[in-house]
Amino acid sequence: MLGIEYDGRPFHGFQRQVNGVPSIQQELERALSQVADEPVRTVAAGRTDAGVHATGQVVGFRSDANRTLSQWRRGVDSLTSPAIRVNWCHSVPDEFNARFSAIFRRYLFCWHERENISPLLTGLVVVTDKLNIERMNRGAQLLLGEKDFTTFRGSGCQSRTAFRFIQSAEVRRAGGFVLLDIKANAFLLHMVRNIASALWELGLEKRSPAWIADILSQKDRTALGKTAPADGLYLVQVGYPDANFPTAGLPPFLCSGLLPDWF
Repeated sequence: MLGIEYDGRPFHGFQRQVNGVPSIQQELERALSQVADEPVRTVAAGRTDAGVHATGQVVGFRSDANRTLSQWRRGVDSLTSPAIRVNWCHSVPDEFNARFSAIFRRYLFCWHERENISPLLTGLVVVTDKLNIERMNRGAQLLLGEKDFTTFRGSGCQSRTAFRFIQSAEVRRAGGFVLLDIKANAFLLHMVRNIASALWELGLEKRSPAWIADILSQKDRTALGKTAPADGLYLVQVGYPDANFPTAGLPPFLCSGLLPDWF
């Protein structure tokens, strides 16, 4: 298993693309295959969209090559784009699966309250007017539990069911940033970005918190509106039962001192 972080801007998402455009999976598999001197395929805990970032992605692979954990980590780092880095490497039992063994995924969506984007944060946050986080939190609590999230499901989603269990959702302010911290057993295609879009409407006071329950019950994607940009979205943690993997961190532009109890 590899714990990786990446800047999603140069890539067309995590998943390998049939047309050969850059993807994180393609880069990782090419590097791992070179280190192993044999073809290697990977399985990720979450298939992030184009432009989505990660500090806590987990990727699994199998190989018969005799390499140390350090050799896997350093080899992949030396052969991939500077936008991808391996934070840790662990051996796991054969039955362990990065995707199907996971019990939760945790995402962070970042808004920046300012008039225009800083050139140092382009593609890393979403600029917004001042947000009412109390209203956003009230709406977020209406999403908790196991529900049918058809309204928040992107077109093209291949999941057999729209039911997901959201374990926690909280919006908080840190300096000039507003952060949505959301954790669920799994997410549908574009689900976090669509939830962020809906809560954004509440934060701008264009809708009341009760609107969240209303559109959720409609089970109609057209009731929501636009999907929030990928720029502000980060996969920050994946949870596994009885696995003591290192904990990932916040995006580097966020001072950890602002949120000492984040993880």
